[in-house]
Amino acid sequence: MIDRKAFRTLTSGLYLITSRESDRKVGCVVNTLVQVASEPPTLAVALNKDNVTTAAIDATGRFAATVLSEAAPIELIGAFGFRSSADTDKFADCPYCLDGAEIPYVTASGLARFSVRVTEKVDVGTHYLFVGIVEEAAVLEAGEPLTYADYHRVKGGKTPPKAATFNGGEDGIDAVPAAAPVGDAAAPTTEEAPKRVAWRCPICGYVEEGYPDGLPADYTCPICGVPGSMFERVEI
Repeated sequence: MIDRKAFRTLTSGLYLITSRESDRKVGCVVNTLVQVASEPPTLAVALNKDNVTTAAIDATGRFAATVLSEAAPIELIGAFGFRSSADTDKFADCPYCLDGAEIPYVTASGLARFSVRVTEKVDVGTHYLFVGIVEEAAVLEAGEPLTYADYHRVKGGKTPPKAATFNGGEDGIDAVPAAAPVGDAAAPTTEEAPKRVAWRCPICGYVEEGYPDGLPADYTCPICGVPGSMFERVEI
């Protein structure tokens, strides 16, 4: 028997993993970046086999990683975590630099960055585990790292289906999405105003009205780009 709630006790940070595919810059969000050796300095990261970023790393043998700070905006996480590099330039609205191997790395809201040369790829089911030697590392700014628990608990974030920690829709520790506005319970009323159906983004809290029967198939959040299929139905 496997109780998936047990996995919620494993703590980690939140990172942007980036690479390139020819002239196209690609990237995604992970919480699976770990240091596995000190000499030589070695990092490992797990990425879904279906990700564009995974294919780019497999082809180039290189990736960069940015450690996100507590101040990282949900829009940045949404852009890299819930959009596809296949049809979106995720670097269009955020500052970045190129490392010595011309791999892009994000500098916005980053505490540190690493450039890694892959030395081993391990098949672990839905994901590949890329292991590599760190060739460049630098501190970008002072601050505290954003933990995966705080991403759920403080920012109300959700887990993308392709994440290594996705557990069939059961999100992390005590995820708290923004509450829909409610009236003053203490105020006396003679009748309740009819409620309206709306749809709320689970990442940034944006609320869309005007679609009582469901959002269009091609709808995406205008703030963070999350697909409409992940929006939550609310009444306001």
